[in-house]
Amino acid sequence: MKTAVAFIGLGTMGQPMVRSLARTVPVAVYDANPEAVAAAASYDGITALHDAPECAQADTVLLMLPNSSVVAQVLGAPDDPASLAGRLRPGTLIIDMSSSNPQATQELAARFQERGVAVVDAPVSGGPRKAATAELTIMVGGAPEDVERATPLLQTMGSSVTHVGVSGSAHALKALNNLLSAIGLVGALEVLTIGAKFGLDPKVMLEVINRSTGRNQATEVKIGPEVLDGRFDVGFSLPLTVKDITTALELSHSLQIDPAVSEACVQVCQAALASLGKPNPDQSEIARHLEKTTGVTLAR
Repeated sequence: MKTAVAFIGLGTMGQPMVRSLARTVPVAVYDANPEAVAAAASYDGITALHDAPECAQADTVLLMLPNSSVVAQVLGAPDDPASLAGRLRPGTLIIDMSSSNPQATQELAARFQERGVAVVDAPVSGGPRKAATAELTIMVGGAPEDVERATPLLQTMGSSVTHVGVSGSAHALKALNNLLSAIGLVGALEVLTIGAKFGLDPKVMLEVINRSTGRNQATEVKIGPEVLDGRFDVGFSLPLTVKDITTALELSHSLQIDPAVSEACVQVCQAALASLGKPNPDQSEIARHLEKTTGVTLAR
């Protein structure tokens, strides 16, 4: 079946994203989980595919996968005629919206360019809630003509689409943004823990901080409802957080930069993931780890 657009990766983010996309253009979808495919295909404008290579029939293939390793696995070897990569026709556009490694993205784009296939990296920020309302922030890396071709599709899923540079640059910016976000969260939780140990009310602290210069996205959006109220449901997992911020840290090391603050944040997040002993804890549960190490409880 010939289709204009194929979408691979129907997880927490992919499901709402593909529904937004399908309001504008028919989409064929694939995921390794048949239940995810069936759930997506229950919506108007979305049809199911049986395997990844079938997506080669599309003019544009969007990927929303966990990391570069999974991207490489799903695409397969370009010299394998049975793989998705081996079946892609010259002129096809790949839009990788995954949280991929920027260097791996650059290598991927270079390999496909030799075969006349364009690659654009277009990771997102905003989480499942913004994905559901098509208000994602989307960063785009690639050649201007390829970005121009991708932009109308991306605008169906995001309220902000920005071309940030050459291939791989968007994946670099996404990782760096998530690192800065994690630094803000870890720093805020640490400050509140210190204050609570001193005897301050964390709720009062947060109210004052959010009217002062120390405020950030974590203090304004995450910590009140998710930590102090004990819900622990930011909607972004700690394993994915660790993956993204480790990617950013590896990027800094490859550029011979020694980021002390970033390294400290990554260490805290890694320690939290290890100590929580859960398969997929929420990012906000870093507070539970700090409670273990300090004896200070922030949740009411």
